[in-house]
Amino acid sequence: MGRLQIAQERAADDLLSTNAFALTTGMLLDQQFPMERAFAGPAKILDRFGTLDPVAIAAADPETFADLCATPPAVHRYGRSMAERIQQLARVVVDEYDGDTAAIWTTAKNGEELFRRVRALPGFGEQKAKIFVALLAKQLDVKPRGWTKVTGDYGRKGYRSVADVTDPDSLQRVRDFKKAAKAAAKQ
Repeated sequence: MGRLQIAQERAADDLLSTNAFALTTGMLLDQQFPMERAFAGPAKILDRFGTLDPVAIAAADPETFADLCATPPAVHRYGRSMAERIQQLARVVVDEYDGDTAAIWTTAKNGEELFRRVRALPGFGEQKAKIFVALLAKQLDVKPRGWTKVTGDYGRKGYRSVADVTDPDSLQRVRDFKKAAKAAAKQ
């Protein structure tokens, strides 16, 4: 995997860059919460739980895991409900990909199949799936045939989403784009 700079914290970004479950979990957490804090969540889980192995996370006691995710500083604004989603994600990785999160994208035959797989993950709606496929393509060079078709505008050059965050400047540009888009939608 390439060197990501989404969380804007070296240890968290190193984890995102080397651990596919961490990256996928970061994307899961990226909703109703500042982007860089969402992507720093997997590092907090690793520090507190000791592993990001999907088998261990799927098997963890739900109440204990929820406590771990909700303890300040929480992994998300909604730490307890996100803990449940993280465990659901881990179960899908274990049951459908033999515990190998990267297999979600390394074994997809084309962009459409990759999008379908990501869209089927717990907590991944259509827009989040498009953004994650774009992130994989733009930053990790995962470009199965047809990926640009399934990502829509997120696959284009620019600063539209986390797929385009590569440093503090691009993070600010993405924030500015989102703010302008929200303002335009209100009118």
